[in-house]
Amino acid sequence: MDSNVLSLIGLLIVIVGFALKLDSILIVVVAMIATALASGMGFTAMLDILGSSFVANRGMAIFIIIMLVTGTLERNGLKESSVRMIQKVKKVNASGIVSIYGVFRTVFAAFNVSFGGVAGFVSPIVYPMMDGTTESQGFEKNDTYSEELKGMAAAMENITWFFGQNLFIGGAGALLVQSTLASLGYDVTLVRLMIVEIPIALIALVAACVYFHFKNKRLIKQYFQQEKEVK
Repeated sequence: MDSNVLSLIGLLIVIVGFALKLDSILIVVVAMIATALASGMGFTAMLDILGSSFVANRGMAIFIIIMLVTGTLERNGLKESSVRMIQKVKKVNASGIVSIYGVFRTVFAAFNVSFGGVAGFVSPIVYPMMDGTTESQGFEKNDTYSEELKGMAAAMENITWFFGQNLFIGGAGALLVQSTLASLGYDVTLVRLMIVEIPIALIALVAACVYFHFKNKRLIKQYFQQEKEVK
């Protein structure tokens, strides 16, 4: 039988292994060895290719190490501490709260600390704080205005996470940019990429804060001006 056809035995092992819900690492290792032997590569040649691939993509090893470090920090209460710090902020309007959150989000994104995203943090924590400022300012709750606040909170999350995560050395975004530039002939280090990204992330953060400040003022005037005049 053609060796090219025999080399597909690895694919068959993967399909059968996952169908039987066997250990995923064991499946991959067995499939790798079977493919190497069936294609006539040999065990030594397989180890040589495996080692060369690891060295060529050692940047990904940095990502794995940082993932472990980040997980350890979160396990020891870093996320809970940041939540308590944000919850202490009072007597500010909705745009002030979302701007403060943007600063926190950018700083912690630079260390690859996840807050849980829109569903895990923004919706249950940031948005209620923003919505709560409506009554604290003496206005009746307005559902349309509340929906606008949801959009502002989600947008700030996306903006700060998108630009902030590239400040993290070894992050997926930085590694992707580095590997793309390398394929185009540009040898750029991760540290250099982080330095270049800092002003971009700051400009994005400031622009978002300024935009949401004026947007909130416009929304207050649009939805609560008449109510204010009556009072």
